[in-house]
Amino acid sequence: MTDQIKVMILSGVREQGKDMFAVQVNDEIFVLDAGLKYPDSSLFGIDVVIPDLDFFAQYGDQVAGIFLTHGHADSIGALPYILRQYDIPIFGSELTIELAKIEVKRENKHLKKDLFHVIDADTEIDFKNASISFFHTTHSIAGSLGIDVHTPEGEIVYTGDFKFDPTATENYRTDMDRLAEISQKGVLALLSDSSNAEASFPNASEQDIGEYVTDVFRNAKGRIIVAAKASNLNRVQEVLNAAHATGKRVLLTGRDVAKIVRTAMKLGYLKVPKGLLMRVKDLKTTPDNKTVILETGRMGEPLNSLQKMALKRHSMITIHKGDLVFIATTPSHAVETMVAQTSDYIYRAGGRVIELGRNMHTSGHATGRDLQLLLDTLKPKFLIPVIGEYRLLEIHQKLAVKTGMHKDDVYITKNGDCLKYDYKKKRFYLSDPVPGEDTMIDGSGVGDVGNIVLRDREVLSDDGIFIAVVTIDRKKKKIIAQPQVTSRGFVYIKANHQLMRDSIEVIKKAIDANFEHKKFDWSELKQDIRNDLEKFLYKKTNRRPVVLPVVMEVNQNRHRALQKKNSKQEHQNKKNVKKDQTRDTKSK
Repeated sequence: MTDQIKVMILSGVREQGKDMFAVQVNDEIFVLDAGLKYPDSSLFGIDVVIPDLDFFAQYGDQVAGIFLTHGHADSIGALPYILRQYDIPIFGSELTIELAKIEVKRENKHLKKDLFHVIDADTEIDFKNASISFFHTTHSIAGSLGIDVHTPEGEIVYTGDFKFDPTATENYRTDMDRLAEISQKGVLALLSDSSNAEASFPNASEQDIGEYVTDVFRNAKGRIIVAAKASNLNRVQEVLNAAHATGKRVLLTGRDVAKIVRTAMKLGYLKVPKGLLMRVKDLKTTPDNKTVILETGRMGEPLNSLQKMALKRHSMITIHKGDLVFIATTPSHAVETMVAQTSDYIYRAGGRVIELGRNMHTSGHATGRDLQLLLDTLKPKFLIPVIGEYRLLEIHQKLAVKTGMHKDDVYITKNGDCLKYDYKKKRFYLSDPVPGEDTMIDGSGVGDVGNIVLRDREVLSDDGIFIAVVTIDRKKKKIIAQPQVTSRGFVYIKANHQLMRDSIEVIKKAIDANFEHKKFDWSELKQDIRNDLEKFLYKKTNRRPVVLPVVMEVNQNRHRALQKKNSKQEHQNKKNVKKDQTRDTKSK
């Protein structure tokens, strides 16, 4: 077999989230991360979005394993849906694997534990065509690792989410010595995090953030309610440290926090002093100035909970005068409006708000300077910017050019691209595409919601639905009963009787016109009714509801028989009522 090396961009470029990439060496494929992303407001009713599972249907037999960089949803969130259909080995650090198991158990009752393999930064795994090794990286969760795929032509390095922070503790520090060793071997290609590429100033160190959080706690006069992501264990630890240093106790709330914190504590990644945590019942006996409530969750969940607290709809906690709400994470663009709205509710309830992101630049991702430092250290022949929207990929490309790389050696890709290495020309070129579409998860359905369904949902949310029901006798080409019309989310029926009556006339005319054809066609009749109603309703209301025609066929003779039967039944019912009335009169 001819040697071949491919880099497959399965998901995670020109977007934020659902990271998944793959490196193929001959007949073996190594998948790097398998994440999800949360939908924006345009994806009506969708719970989460994951990469295209058709990839595993086409290439599953060649996949040697899925290698995880860290335990956040954008890295592990697609695993439940992949493992539901395919038995693929999963590799990751101890904490990452435990969090991945929690994620998989959430969706699948049966967990195949033998598929999960714990590795660390010293692990090297030999496969038939390549070997895989790992290195420590700095991110907002412990156990984060970068991945190095050793190929015959050089190293292919995938950073995952990372940044540089020399003050980070051992569990969170990028291993510069290891990067220098990899560089000495010769780096063929680098797939590097682009999501914070436009930041021109450095991230605040975690040491500085920890000191800032402690100052906020020390100066607070009343209760402190902290909103944070459950998976940002670094931030959770800083909150616990600040509470301990200022003599306060902490109540943990939120859907995910119990399992995640319990797992991190068990593995030694979270240090919780004895007596620091309290239960809900302890709120009544603990002074406000000694109370910290840590509200965690995914995406906008902590903000939803804060809104309920401010509006007195939360099951346990109500924000009152004197409370300080500390938003201890930098919100994404998707939830910035929600943060502003939440802050407004909190102030109305008598509390006040401090946002960490407004006072310190904090991110778990590499700034422009970090990216340049990585390029200077690894000196890759080719760069493939990943993890980020298009503008960030392009900014990353410009940063690479500043470090001395040629623009043509930086590949800006899209989901579904496959870069194949040309051994003669010693460079990558665009090969046949691989599956790269979104798979949408709606309830228990995986991939059964597509663009047509989403378009219908969008129209329904804008102008509602208009339903027309008509019964016909096809043989005699007659309308059996008066057409019935109703609507939801379109107009208020009681105030629009004339519109409804006129709609019925439009339906009748459409049916009569269709009956004039020599050959009757059901689909054509429905389409005629739909088209005529859409034109009529738009003309009258300037709205475009979803028009749903329902056409039923009844044989005329059977229709008359049913009418006669119903008439007899109605007559008998009247006689029975009259007999009952006569009996009642006599009894009196």
